[in-house]
Amino acid sequence: MKRPNILWVCTDQQRWDTIRALGNAHIRTPAMDSLVASGTAFTRCYAQSPICTPSRASMMTGRYPATHQVQRNGNAFWPAHEVLVTKRLADAGYDCGLIGKLHLSAAKYHEKRVDDGYRVFHWNHHPTPDAARGDDYEHWLRHEKGVDPQALYRDKGAFCGPGVPAALHQSTWCAEMAIRFITDRRDAPWCLSLNFFDPHAPFDAPPEALAEVDAATLPLPLWRDSDGERWVDFQDVDQQQVRPQDPRIRHAEQPPPPAERDHDKVASHVPEGYDALQVKANYYAMIEHLDAQLGRILAALRDSGQDQDTIVLFHSDHGEMLGDHGLVLKGCRFFEGLVHVPMIWSWPGHITPGLVSDALVELVDIAPTLLEAAGIDIPWTVQGRSLLPILQGRADPARHKPHVVCEFHDAIGAGRDHSHGTMVFDGRYKSVIYHGHPIGEIFDHATDPGEFDNLWHDLPLRAERLKFHLDAMAGTTSAGPPRSANY
Repeated sequence: MKRPNILWVCTDQQRWDTIRALGNAHIRTPAMDSLVASGTAFTRCYAQSPICTPSRASMMTGRYPATHQVQRNGNAFWPAHEVLVTKRLADAGYDCGLIGKLHLSAAKYHEKRVDDGYRVFHWNHHPTPDAARGDDYEHWLRHEKGVDPQALYRDKGAFCGPGVPAALHQSTWCAEMAIRFITDRRDAPWCLSLNFFDPHAPFDAPPEALAEVDAATLPLPLWRDSDGERWVDFQDVDQQQVRPQDPRIRHAEQPPPPAERDHDKVASHVPEGYDALQVKANYYAMIEHLDAQLGRILAALRDSGQDQDTIVLFHSDHGEMLGDHGLVLKGCRFFEGLVHVPMIWSWPGHITPGLVSDALVELVDIAPTLLEAAGIDIPWTVQGRSLLPILQGRADPARHKPHVVCEFHDAIGAGRDHSHGTMVFDGRYKSVIYHGHPIGEIFDHATDPGEFDNLWHDLPLRAERLKFHLDAMAGTTSAGPPRSANY
């Protein structure tokens, strides 16, 4: 069988509930909807961490954080013994390219490359320009668009407000670079890792896209008055916004001073009073602009005659609180908006079209799926399970795995508590342990999908769920090298 090309699209901080074809009538996502129609969508996909680097390390290796040990944003280096799936693909003859983020180690303006397998490497961690050296997105702005990046972003970067024009946006640059890679002449199969920055905060959609979203028509984030009381128990657990805000209260947003306008400092200037619906409107507009760029890429794939021979994978690295329970951004929290992400696979003639699956799946399952689809042996070190049997209708989705896990270990440098937390979800019960803290969380999704009623103080249920939790987390740790003898 001819080995497929792989178009691997990963957005940054996109929630699971932001695709029209999967139930959100308040957003327009025709490109994502087309992938749902042509492929298989998983409605219960979970990230291995609510923070970028450990999540990306898991999706790129097929290994859990407890095993690969890449637990923090800002790690000084990538462990030399951890092998990326793109390296395995390249070693098997794939022509691999990266556009946008990678974020496997410290990456404010520059990221140390590892043996990643990429022949083409158009790197940009985030849109804010670097005055000293720049990157590929800035090169495109300066040398192809005739725009000074510093001037373009001089008055941008507020917590919430219009961003740069659509024609100069980072998502637009991603699409243009992707189309160039896809349409290159080559004899080998290819794999493109396309990593958009959006819809990561700050919430700064292109003004053209923002004009198409009416904030007044959007539903308010999830909120009960008890959310305002609950924060007392969790105020010392790391989160980029600690004190919750009632989203029913409308505020006039005050942007931070220019010196604080930096994507990496967004956590330090969450306004005390922000308009939750304006935040959501910007977030939706960012996704709609990104979707338009994805549509351009899919059209280029069709026009070049490669669509029938290409796997398209679409997902995100983790989600965004987006005002739910009074919180925005991310941290050591495990609410659905933050850990539940979209995942869609399309491969005409090989993957079941139009299937919406409720199988419990994880980002750690990506690497083995890609390897199996490419006809490459899955190494014994890979802990995820290939989704290909489900995608091709050869397996019962309910038997894929009994639970999913997510963890946070001192993951954000701005944290006060250096928090550690773990989550286990079996499709009904979600248990969360904040290690070193007396309080935890248990939610029953059968009766409380909004995660308002914490059952932690139901002692018999807690005992039952903590045993299940302990067993699940223990299963994510590798026993090390294989045994060659019994002594």
